Amino acid sequence: MKKYTQLFTFFLLINFSAFSQTAEIKADQLTGVWEPSHGKARVKIDKIADKYFGKIVWLREPNDPSTQQPKVDKNNPDESLRQVPLKGYRILKDFIFKDGEWADGTIYDPENGSTYNCVVKMRDQNTLDIRGYIGIKTFGRTDVWKRLEIKKKP
Repeated sequence: MKKYTQLFTFFLLINFSAFSQTAEIKADQLTGVWEPSHGKARVKIDKIADKYFGKIVWLREPNDPSTQQPKVDKNNPDESLRQVPLKGYRILKDFIFKDGEWADGTIYDPENGSTYNCVVKMRDQNTLDIRGYIGIKTFGRTDVWKRLEIKKKP
């Protein structure tokens, strides 16, 4: 009987380990370069420690037309951050993967200088539903982001 108990425990541990690895792989599917529906920017999402973050890596219009200098975060409510370049700016912060979605994070909108609570759901391998909201999830807006295929240099 002891042998069967040990064997059962062994299989249980293997299954638990495989489940954990599967969940981790699914969570990491968020990483990559994504384009919001407006097409004005591209955001690279990375995993840092156990959370996910996204920064602007490309802008359709990288320079301010009036100054010909790189665009900065001119709408930031913190005046000391208004000269920070938008390229490289981290707009997605602190997401954790739970219950099949990335939650407990925030999204910053440089067009109005506001930060919103946010949840990210993967519609399919190449499509994200990004929902920014205030308070409860029903008061917000959802945007669809598409994954970009990065071409590797030969």
